[in-house]
Amino acid sequence: MLGHIGESPVNSISDTNALPVSAATAISVLDEISREVQTEGWHFNTEIDVTLPVNGGAISVPSDVIQIDTTDKSVDIVQRGSTLFDRKSNSSTFSNDLKVNLVRLLDFTSLPETARRYITLRASRVFQGRIVGSRELEALIARDEFVARSRL
Repeated sequence: MLGHIGESPVNSISDTNALPVSAATAISVLDEISREVQTEGWHFNTEIDVTLPVNGGAISVPSDVIQIDTTDKSVDIVQRGSTLFDRKSNSSTFSNDLKVNLVRLLDFTSLPETARRYITLRASRVFQGRIVGSRELEALIARDEFVARSRL
């Protein structure tokens, strides 16, 4: 991402306080775009028919879940905080375990290569637009981004 705006790469991103502002901004944009892309729900981060157990009447949602829905038509669930809420019964109390389809937010390193490539190029385009604002650079990155999206 830094290379797309003509800056030198950094050796490590483990100490964010020691990074140049542009590198810290790049990390922030990469995280933002990764979340945005993964929210679409892809084959690699979607799980089907997962059973979530009732615990004390409530059903907790794992912290890495960014989208959730049930296949059971007798309930109409939404996530409220870290638990589920049934809009049909207007209650967050459940008596039975619930089967759900969910989309997980994966760490960047856990993503398949095609997803990492697309996310990086899209983040590079957004980052470049925020830092430099060059239409020519945007067009060059966008061409690669579209190819990466089609491969994804």
